[in-house]
Amino acid sequence: MLTTSDIKQIRTQVKQWHQQGKTVAFVPTMGNLHQGHISLVEEAKRHADHVVASIFVNPMQFGANEDLDAYPRTLADDQQALVNAGAELLFTPTPDIIYPKGLDAQTYVDVPGISEQLCGESRPGHFRGVATIVCKLFNIVQPDVAVFGEKDFQQLMVIKTMVEDLSLPINIIGVATKREGSGLAMSSRNGYLSEDQKQQAATIKQSLDTLIMSVKQGLAIETAIENAQSTLKANGFKPDYLEVRNANDLSQVQDQDKQLVVLVAAYMGSTRLIDNMTFNR
Repeated sequence: MLTTSDIKQIRTQVKQWHQQGKTVAFVPTMGNLHQGHISLVEEAKRHADHVVASIFVNPMQFGANEDLDAYPRTLADDQQALVNAGAELLFTPTPDIIYPKGLDAQTYVDVPGISEQLCGESRPGHFRGVATIVCKLFNIVQPDVAVFGEKDFQQLMVIKTMVEDLSLPINIIGVATKREGSGLAMSSRNGYLSEDQKQQAATIKQSLDTLIMSVKQGLAIETAIENAQSTLKANGFKPDYLEVRNANDLSQVQDQDKQLVVLVAAYMGSTRLIDNMTFNR
């Protein structure tokens, strides 16, 4: 696997593959890879001839009091994991390469509406940072396919909306959330948790399962949400939000809506965890 921070080198290699009639899939990450990330690479291999990955801890999507400096950086381990998974090209730029004029002078991409709710409301500017870096990486790599995890459900919808609105010729594929044996969604931020906290954190999945079952049995969504929030609080969580939305566009649920998604963000100590599950009622 070739690892480079050089934009021209990335473009040259991808152009060569395209000239050979080959297709290219792209998996953008922030590193500190776990099995969830590896599943994205494995899915990418099923959709294209060659797989490109990137590792970039994007400062534009972190808030002033968030964990940018503390975010784990494990490049050597990540490279080996990507090689084992079958990636052939790894892009590892620095902030100076991506934002040479600095963040304040950087042109940005803003996806209105969908970016301003849920995580967007709690983390103002977060999805502007996500959309900007993903759009920029798409322009650098020029992939045919890009693969993202469904654990970041709102992020996936922001990216799909951006691709559609900007007429980008890229097929966006979502991959189901990978979970620990306890049910806890795999996340790089799980590394911040103690072993006891990890066991407590498994309550998130249990709460979502119970909420979904209750709604399917006819309990009012508002009541099911209140019950789930109580369970989370009783297990040491401070909920940020817990909501049920239309799974197709994240709009508020209407009586006729059948495809739904429950989304949650909650703090275990200082660690913010997110999860979601889609279901039909």
